[in-house]
Amino acid sequence: MDSLSVYEIMSGLTRQMVDAAHDDRWDRLGELEREVAMLRDRLITEDPLDAAPLQMDARARARKVELIQGMLADDREIRSYTEPWMRSVRNLLYGNAKERIVRMAYSSRER
Repeated sequence: MDSLSVYEIMSGLTRQMVDAAHDDRWDRLGELEREVAMLRDRLITEDPLDAAPLQMDARARARKVELIQGMLADDREIRSYTEPWMRSVRNLLYGNAKERIVRMAYSSRER
């Protein structure tokens, strides 16, 4: 499979990731993220950035750029769903930790 085909597959997966994030299907998002990571690793091995560029016609180059830009846009959209969720989890965990510290402090004074 050529690198452009890999980018096509990755682009489809990132669109599915957007849908999963939108629908709060976090397990599915994680599965898709792992698939994209495997393909990314494959590209790094098979099409490294420091290698001499393979002959790619202008149409294929333009498609590659379009796919990459689409994946970056998908990433921004995914973050728009995940970052607020992560903030609420962090606040919850921080609040629980703070509450435990206060409880421990007061329970040691009661003894």
